[in-house]
Amino acid sequence: MSTDTLTVTDNRTGKKYEVPIVDGAIRASDLRQFKLDPADYGLMSYDPAFTNTASTKSSITYLDGDEGILLYRGYPIEQLAEKSTHLETAYLILNGELPTAPQLAKLEAEIKKHWFIHENIKHLIDAFRHDAHPMGMFISAVGASSSFHPESANIFDPAIRNEQIVRLISEVPTIAAFSYRHIRGLPVVYPDDDLSYTGNFLSMMFKRTEHHYKPNPVLERALDILFILHADHEQNCSTNTMRAIGSAHADPYVALAGAAAALYGPLHGGANEAVVRMLSKIATTKNIPEFIASVKRGEGKLMGFGHRVYKNFDPRGKIVKQLAYEVFEVTGRNPLLDVALELERIALEDDYFITRKLYPNVDFYSGLIYQAMGLPTPFFPVLFAIPRTVGWLAQWVELLEDPEQKIARPRQVYTGEPSRDYVSIDARRGQ
Repeated sequence: MSTDTLTVTDNRTGKKYEVPIVDGAIRASDLRQFKLDPADYGLMSYDPAFTNTASTKSSITYLDGDEGILLYRGYPIEQLAEKSTHLETAYLILNGELPTAPQLAKLEAEIKKHWFIHENIKHLIDAFRHDAHPMGMFISAVGASSSFHPESANIFDPAIRNEQIVRLISEVPTIAAFSYRHIRGLPVVYPDDDLSYTGNFLSMMFKRTEHHYKPNPVLERALDILFILHADHEQNCSTNTMRAIGSAHADPYVALAGAAAALYGPLHGGANEAVVRMLSKIATTKNIPEFIASVKRGEGKLMGFGHRVYKNFDPRGKIVKQLAYEVFEVTGRNPLLDVALELERIALEDDYFITRKLYPNVDFYSGLIYQAMGLPTPFFPVLFAIPRTVGWLAQWVELLEDPEQKIARPRQVYTGEPSRDYVSIDARRGQ
């Protein structure tokens, strides 16, 4: 008997089964052999929210939540944040290896070629109310872009597919910046080929009357690091959505719009927004003890602590905390930083949070940085969507090239009424 198997006895029938174990997993379809009789469908695994179900094999991101490890294509996130740029990391995530200097220069040139969006997309954004949520504009504009690039439906043509990937990475900061200018009531600023990816994004958001916008190098680098940290994160809610839509062979624009819609949710991309709201509500350090007590009473949540996967420090959180100090040297100290630091100190010394393995995650300090840069909290999910576009697209390509993947179609455990006959409306009195 192979040691790489799981031997299971079905106590309903007394039969014993041997199930192969590959890469630490068994195939759910192998459970189908557990039957009461030949007509029986067989066993299914029931796993609400996919807490212990692998839906794919992937070589993009490795995450060890117990040890607090995050790797892109094998490279530690700490090294990439320190030494890389967002576009270099994007090339790595998409292609599997870090680029050579000519390869990176080519990608940067292609990005600049595509970062203007069709004027009709700008008109679509203009049609929104000034107080509309920027994420609604972002999702609508990305989805509508599909109609401007009908060739994108040819998802199995590598050349066409790669062009759409570059175009999307190029256009999402432009769409985001235009939505920001719209809610501010300001005229749009078009892309500047003389600037970097993040420098251009800062220009499109913050340029006023100056002839040539010069981004602050500290803020430009900070944004680059934040984009690296958010580029991919394994099979999270929005990535799973991207893969599910992509499995139907939808084009990348509508698939990405769907992924962004998942990111829009407050439990996902809105987490750092919730942290800032929490810190603003606490207001001062003297209010922290009562807030901690209320959390323990079940009257609220400690936002920015804990993670579905990490049961240790989120490695991105440590990087963002240090980054916050560098940004505040330029923007001025965010008054909520003292609240955040004291809240973190108390929580990390409290057995209630320690036993529950609740440690600061990437959202705890990133919102403070964005706020210090002058960005409104509703804009935070959009800032998440820009870099995550890279990861979504890499996961999408991996899905299309995986021969084991089919259209996503989970099973269900039916708990409704058994088969019954229709009752006429006259006979339903008293029901």
